[in-house]
Amino acid sequence: MKILIKGGRVLDPAHNIDDTRDLLIEDGTISRIDKDIQEQGVGEMIDAKGRLVVPGLIDIHVHLRDPGFEYKEDIASGTRAAVAGGFTAVACMPNTKPVNDNHTVTTYIKTRAAEQGVCRVYPVGAITKGSKGESLTEMGDMRDAGCVAFSDDGHPVGSGELMRRALEYAKPFNLPIISHSEDLDLVGQGVMNEGFVATELGLKGIPWVAEAAAVAREVMLAEFTGAHLHVAHVSTRAAIDIVRQAKKRGVRVTCEATPHHFTLTEEAVRGYDTNAKMNPPLRDADDLEAVREGLADGTIDTIATDHAPHHIDEKNVEFNIALYGVVGLETALPLTLRLVEDGVLSLRGAIAKLTINPARALNLPGGTLEVGRPADVTVIDPNHNWTVSAVNLVSKSKNTPFDGWKLKGVATHTIVDGKIAYRKG
Repeated sequence: MKILIKGGRVLDPAHNIDDTRDLLIEDGTISRIDKDIQEQGVGEMIDAKGRLVVPGLIDIHVHLRDPGFEYKEDIASGTRAAVAGGFTAVACMPNTKPVNDNHTVTTYIKTRAAEQGVCRVYPVGAITKGSKGESLTEMGDMRDAGCVAFSDDGHPVGSGELMRRALEYAKPFNLPIISHSEDLDLVGQGVMNEGFVATELGLKGIPWVAEAAAVAREVMLAEFTGAHLHVAHVSTRAAIDIVRQAKKRGVRVTCEATPHHFTLTEEAVRGYDTNAKMNPPLRDADDLEAVREGLADGTIDTIATDHAPHHIDEKNVEFNIALYGVVGLETALPLTLRLVEDGVLSLRGAIAKLTINPARALNLPGGTLEVGRPADVTVIDPNHNWTVSAVNLVSKSKNTPFDGWKLKGVATHTIVDGKIAYRKG
């Protein structure tokens, strides 16, 4: 079926396109981008006047919980949440049950995604077997099965020697190691950011140095090995400064930030709101400003959600024992557009951090509107005002700290491989 998107503001940072144009999709590919396309046999016409037409959004850090935790999320529901948020591709973390640490589990995820998914799913394999930090996985075998990167997300690799070997092993495959950078000895029994709010609430704190010290080690190992390191969810000024200086030295390091870390501070924990409990924790106002500065100056390459669904019974408990994590696929786009309103990013810069930059960070296809490429396209109404309602989220889980927030900007059409996977209303 031919799809013609008419009169939208076509914005493709990868090819320096920002102009009012039409976009034609034929046989699953982008066949033409031009002014006033007149085409016969169009099966669907999308009026995009006043809207943005951008490459399909890519989220390189999500938890689909499948296999093993399907009561929280599964590949079907998680990918539906993704396309509702404008994402045409997601990279899913390996902390499933069993852990994605071998060819068989990777193949299961790929097969399940082909059968039930509505967007592209790229598995991230574990660095160590069982994510236990004891011995490396068979990365080459997992690469052949479809893994695009390796991470023990949620379980930092404690051994510097093992992390060195992981970087060296992944380097010939040109696959990044994604680091969940956290010194667990410094974290201790902490459950939120260490500071005044934690003291006032009587909760044990996690100091900023727990992240920064781990990032420093990983960056030095990347510099030593020459391998590609990707730092997940940076949240502190010190860690961002370490990455910034490493990039100036030419170290192969990229990093990401989440919408909750550039939108919320530790103040959101007041009232012991477990939907504001995530790892790394929400930080103070200075750290939030540092994340925004890092996004603005390019130190932080991508925006990723760290979409981490949990059942209500795992959140509706005392703060100390509630699980870490928040859902984010359906709120990431408008929260990113807030950065444009606030003057932190240009619109082009914001779209780049959701499209071409994540594609480059994990060497993924997509992220552009290049003619002849598979048609992964997101149409956005940047002026649509809406209120977040947790109960109405597409995700199985509803653990969002943004329930009741008034946001602006929404995906109206999400097109995956030339097919409309989502349309609003």
